[in-house]
Amino acid sequence: MRTVPGVTDHVVVVGAGLSGLACALHLRGAGRRVTVVERDDGPGGRAGRARLGGYELDTGPTVLTMPHLADEAFAAVGDRLDRHVELTALHPAYRACFADGSSLDVHTDGEAMEAEVRRFAGPSEAAGYRELRTWLQQLYRAQMRRFIDTNFDSPFQLLHPDLARLAALGGFGRLDRRIGRFLTDSRLRRVFSFQALYAGVAPARALAAYAVIAYMDTVAGVWFPKGGMHALPRGMADAAAAAGVEFRWSSEVTAMERSGGRVGAVQLASGERVPCDAVVLTSELPAAHRLLGRAPQRPVRLRHSPSAVVLHAGTDRTWPGLAHHTLSFGAAWERTFEELTRTGELMSDPSLLITRPTAHDPGLAPPGRHLHYILAPCPNTELGPSGAQWRDLGPRYRDSLVRELERRGLDGFAASVQEELLVTPLDWAAQGHTAGSPFSVSHTFAQTGPFRPRNMVRGLENVVLAGCGTTPGVGVPTVLISGKLAAARVTGGAPVERRVRARPAARGAIDRGGLS
Repeated sequence: MRTVPGVTDHVVVVGAGLSGLACALHLRGAGRRVTVVERDDGPGGRAGRARLGGYELDTGPTVLTMPHLADEAFAAVGDRLDRHVELTALHPAYRACFADGSSLDVHTDGEAMEAEVRRFAGPSEAAGYRELRTWLQQLYRAQMRRFIDTNFDSPFQLLHPDLARLAALGGFGRLDRRIGRFLTDSRLRRVFSFQALYAGVAPARALAAYAVIAYMDTVAGVWFPKGGMHALPRGMADAAAAAGVEFRWSSEVTAMERSGGRVGAVQLASGERVPCDAVVLTSELPAAHRLLGRAPQRPVRLRHSPSAVVLHAGTDRTWPGLAHHTLSFGAAWERTFEELTRTGELMSDPSLLITRPTAHDPGLAPPGRHLHYILAPCPNTELGPSGAQWRDLGPRYRDSLVRELERRGLDGFAASVQEELLVTPLDWAAQGHTAGSPFSVSHTFAQTGPFRPRNMVRGLENVVLAGCGTTPGVGVPTVLISGKLAAARVTGGAPVERRVRARPAARGAIDRGGLS
């Protein structure tokens, strides 16, 4: 593995999102002095926090899987996730509601899910689910250490026995066809293939290997942190500060001082310079490239994932049919993905993610009130409506979403809204997200693994990248891994004497994030 040569005693991490915080914890655990520079006034990045009246909103991800990856970062400094974040395992992980009026609770416990599938679609589909679950576990084992949790220096690293195992499992076929080998019910197939949208690819075109995301969602488990998702970066920042990491809040890096092939200091907007031996950039790729002074040449332009419209709604009531996470599927499927990834149209029959965080933490809303988060995927601004068009389109689309929610059983939703915040691709673009998408570079084959933008910077031997734009990719688990991989580029991945062994986490709190 290629690593930063020379002295790396003091590392500046630019950005206090999940990848930057994970990197800082792993670096500090390896004995490095670490300074985190963040332009905002607190941690979180995409996993931020907004206050609306008496409501506390998560501005980014709402689904937490694989919490043991966060615990690894805490353990690097002798701490534990459960000292800082109170997690609740969600049962069900999701409730799936379909256009024909049927619904399915998605359990991560195998026996419970088998029973639910039998109730929903009969014994043949229940047997197919058991086979699918075994396949998902095998797929995860074949991929995690060799193709996800690893630093690539060359595509030739793919030439390993695990590649043959992945091929034997059908990982290089198409996702929807592979899922169809186990399940014939089209509704069930959606439950185990919609996750391809997280990777920015339609299930009909996604590699079957991307079913590893379905493993995380439907086998490994889904958790909710008390206080919302923002509690995770806040807890990571607290642990890092207690371990000696220095944080510079409300400070923006505007330039880097170079000498030969190394950066010797970063310059802040205030005029201050912070000397360093190495730099980890967790910014969006275009922002990182501006600081670097150039973007790497690629034979084909990077493609970005679809975007999303998010309606945060504080209401005076809720609806008994909603779980913590509810997947509300429209009747259309293939056409929906065609619109999102090919034609650039808004979903004509939308599939929605509805999250109700107050189901497990009423304190996120005023007494007697409820918080709902409605996510509607939409084309990014390179393919669909431009950011400027969303100025007029946003309010109209919000109204159409509310009408659709009421049509699907959330009667009285419009009248129940007390406070609301609408986020469109225009807002994502204003936050610096390329193509108005918070989901970054999509996971096409040419943008995955060793073909994704590398986390080492050519021409600068002591600058490393982390975050969803680089390896291994988009999502809470992968950005946590990204921070760890960036730290390994600096430290070589070897522990030092100053590293403190963490006490084991309470059984059941974290262990379920691994293989079941």
